[in-house]
Amino acid sequence: MLDIAEELNRWFEEGRDFAVATVVAVDGSAPRGPGAALAVDGHGAAIGSVSGGCVEGAVYDLCVQALQDGRTVRERFGYGDEDAFAVGLTCGGVLDVLVTPVRGDARVLRAGVSAAARGETSALARVARGPDELLGGALLVHPDGSYEGSLDGDPELDRTAAAEARAMLDTGRTGSVELAEDGSRCPDGVTVFVESKVPPPRMIVFGAVDFVRVGKFLGYHVTVCDARPVFTTRLRFPEADDLVVDWPHRYLRRTVTDERTVLCVLTHDAKFDVPLLEAALRLPVAYVGAMGSRRTHEDRERRLREAGLTRGELGRLRSPIGLDLGARTPEETALSIAAEIVAARRAGTGLPLTGSGTPIHPDADGRKERDDRSRAAA
Repeated sequence: MLDIAEELNRWFEEGRDFAVATVVAVDGSAPRGPGAALAVDGHGAAIGSVSGGCVEGAVYDLCVQALQDGRTVRERFGYGDEDAFAVGLTCGGVLDVLVTPVRGDARVLRAGVSAAARGETSALARVARGPDELLGGALLVHPDGSYEGSLDGDPELDRTAAAEARAMLDTGRTGSVELAEDGSRCPDGVTVFVESKVPPPRMIVFGAVDFVRVGKFLGYHVTVCDARPVFTTRLRFPEADDLVVDWPHRYLRRTVTDERTVLCVLTHDAKFDVPLLEAALRLPVAYVGAMGSRRTHEDRERRLREAGLTRGELGRLRSPIGLDLGARTPEETALSIAAEIVAARRAGTGLPLTGSGTPIHPDADGRKERDDRSRAAA
């Protein structure tokens, strides 16, 4: 439900009762992943989406029913030959959806939605499978491990669930964990669904180039940094979260980055690029890409070797930046860069899905296996 926290927070403030359907598990190919949500209020207004259209009508009806009878239910939607044209996912996947009625006195859910709407780091843990009397239990877990609410009134189960939720919050993950009712991990116990809400990852665009809209579209907190104040203006970049006038390498050394940060070096000027990349390639960030021709790249790589960068550090550089889409226009170039960032983030191949024989939406284990094979090949 944190997927639509801003809208739900307004509903809470307006005193509306509503029911919210949340995707808690996905098997195979599906349009949206765990955490996707759709909510329906007492007047029939709907926000959000759980499937992009495949089963929205059926989920809407479940929300209306939950508002009427006050029961939390879990429903599975899938595809089979016998019901190909009935309610199901024609993309071939299976969705498990948790439908929860929410009244004005839902203190923990309201606190979780409010925190998410404010952009605060927190995790909401809810019972997604177990005895009927446990469905609807919820915990709001904070980064320091403290929590409020209860799953079923059992302090040991609450402490264990809170610890699991905090571990998932540390990495920004959303998903399910299996617990026994006595609090120990057990695949035959209670399933707790954890939604993590963390600030959006950073994208730092070096060079006053209009790549901001793409970064915002991908969900990043976008900073534009350029040493030229005449180009680094709010008029040119109204959608940027931050504008910084400074030498790129100097700014990078004083700002905060982490393993989710994306660095796009679009200056294609050696006096900016080389000192910047010398610093960037030694940081534990998710992606470092630099614009320029192959000749520019070869010269830049030579300069970086002379600056002391190792083969492993240079191997992290995506240059020339972007995937080969045959891009010609600035918009097409931006798309090729965005595609490479997504592929790097999701361990994608960048190859056409047609004839590939690979899963469209590989699960975490599939990505890990591919990563392991890549490391072995290297």
